Amino acid sequence: MSVGLLALLDDVAGLVKVAAASLDDVAGQAAKAGVKAAGAVIDDAAVTPRYVDGFTADRELPIVGKIAWGSIKNKLLILLPAALLLSLFLPWLITPLLMLGGAYLCYEGAEKVFHMLAPHEAEHHEAGLEPVALGAETVEDQKIAGAIQTDFILSAEIMTIALAAIEVDNFWTRAAILAVVGIGITAAVYGVVALIVKGDDLGLWLARHARTGLGRGFGRGLVTGMPVFMQILSVVGTAAMTWVGGSIVAHGLYEFGIDGPEHIIEAAAHWAEQAFPAIAGVAGWFATAAVDFVIGLLLGALLIPVVGYVVAPAWKAVKHLLPKRA
Repeated sequence: MSVGLLALLDDVAGLVKVAAASLDDVAGQAAKAGVKAAGAVIDDAAVTPRYVDGFTADRELPIVGKIAWGSIKNKLLILLPAALLLSLFLPWLITPLLMLGGAYLCYEGAEKVFHMLAPHEAEHHEAGLEPVALGAETVEDQKIAGAIQTDFILSAEIMTIALAAIEVDNFWTRAAILAVVGIGITAAVYGVVALIVKGDDLGLWLARHARTGLGRGFGRGLVTGMPVFMQILSVVGTAAMTWVGGSIVAHGLYEFGIDGPEHIIEAAAHWAEQAFPAIAGVAGWFATAAVDFVIGLLLGALLIPVVGYVVAPAWKAVKHLLPKRA
């Protein structure tokens, strides 16, 4: 009996060691995959705050919370199983789907630039795409839906980059790593977004209740600076969508043997690194992002009339064919 009990305890200890090693592997691989996807994470954090612009302070955190919940569902319920199944059965389809998502980001970014440069024409164009919202709740729902749609594309890129960075063959371990990456990145991104959108409220509280003059001055600076910061962040978010989309499309074209855009990007990065050797890494990154932005902006500009005159009418025709909800 004692020998059998000792053998059982030894087996249990062995299983615990294996489980601990597996957990360490999941944590390590998740951290590595998260680092690989850091660029897309930054873009996601830059894009999201503009979706709460124009709403009252009491609606900001609920809107961020709804977008975050939609992002979790995007990653865990749709993208995680889709990525795993595609990697098993249709690996050749991943790149075309990523390019389609990248083209959508290019369109979104170019449309925002179009709105900045020609607001009246842009409003006329947008009126033909979507019905005008009638109430505050409808406006909020539309904003949240738009944010979740954009998040889906960025999340797809994050999950795909993470999947490519995982060096584990076991299916369930890869699934666990992707789940950890998805939850961790979502918490980090929308935690930062919540801090950003509530910065002015924090500043107002400090300006009124801080015990020192320095604290009250810092609060007043936050209140004064947050609107400007939000405008800058909106511009950064638009640029981020555009250069991420351009980068996805350029890399996808390279995989299909069309290497012209990729060579231009590499040449620009090498030139910047040689021109500014003291900050070669930073200069190369800025040059790469700039060329990606130009590629994305040109592609998005080409897609604006395509969406306006082809995609939108086709979608309206499809919606008319669908059964009406009671």
